[in-house]
Amino acid sequence: MRPDEPVHQSVRQKRTKTVAKNISGRGQRDLKEKVKTARGRKLSSTRWLERQLNDPYVKRARTEGYRGRAAFKILELDDKYRFLVPGARVVDLGCAPGGWCQVAVKRVNALGEKSGKKIGRVLGVDLQEVEPITGAEIHQLDFLDEEADDLVKGWLGGPADVVMSDMAASASGHQQTDHLRIITLCEAAAYFAFDVLEEGGTFVAKVLAGGAEGELQKLLKLNFDKVANVKPPASRSDSSEKFVVATGFRGRNLPSQSDTSED
Repeated sequence: MRPDEPVHQSVRQKRTKTVAKNISGRGQRDLKEKVKTARGRKLSSTRWLERQLNDPYVKRARTEGYRGRAAFKILELDDKYRFLVPGARVVDLGCAPGGWCQVAVKRVNALGEKSGKKIGRVLGVDLQEVEPITGAEIHQLDFLDEEADDLVKGWLGGPADVVMSDMAASASGHQQTDHLRIITLCEAAAYFAFDVLEEGGTFVAKVLAGGAEGELQKLLKLNFDKVANVKPPASRSDSSEKFVVATGFRGRNLPSQSDTSED
């Protein structure tokens, strides 16, 4: 699910106690398209529409056949960290509308179009129904359900090499509340990843900057060799979003009481 696309998701339960704590004119002006304010349309809606029409990533998504501009975020992250390799088994949590799955299908060679390369698998799950994506297997599923990890490994035919998430809870309009909600969601996705990842695997997820990332960072560093925090070029400059890229999964290690206690 992507915040800049028409998708909604909420967290109904947590997988662990740690997660449960939180919940244009002409000439030069032709370069910019203008949107006239229609009667009854809020100014904020008009500004959003104008930004969409002038966003180069939105235009590229239309041209290149992606379902949303968010596809370029995972493309740019993979260009840097190279986790979507041919033959990889990938899980996309909250996959609607499907842009990240589309990228993964190409990169892991899910359709076998790269001769001589291993063929990967792409599995997308979401609370809502998602239009089919060629080369990907899509399931309507709440990843917080107790049986979700076993179902996912069964569908994949084994553990995953990559678990990725561009999920965000519905915006409340209050920045700190939204920050805490997405951190909680990211922690839930991380615990799910611990249950389905192969050793050496990668976890990628979106967070919003806001000061409460410390526990999430500790959790990931306990379980992965490297943890990076990245804002890809496709993320809007005025957005607080960034992505954690955790590589080299070592196996599930939960924080001890001393790790989580306050100093």
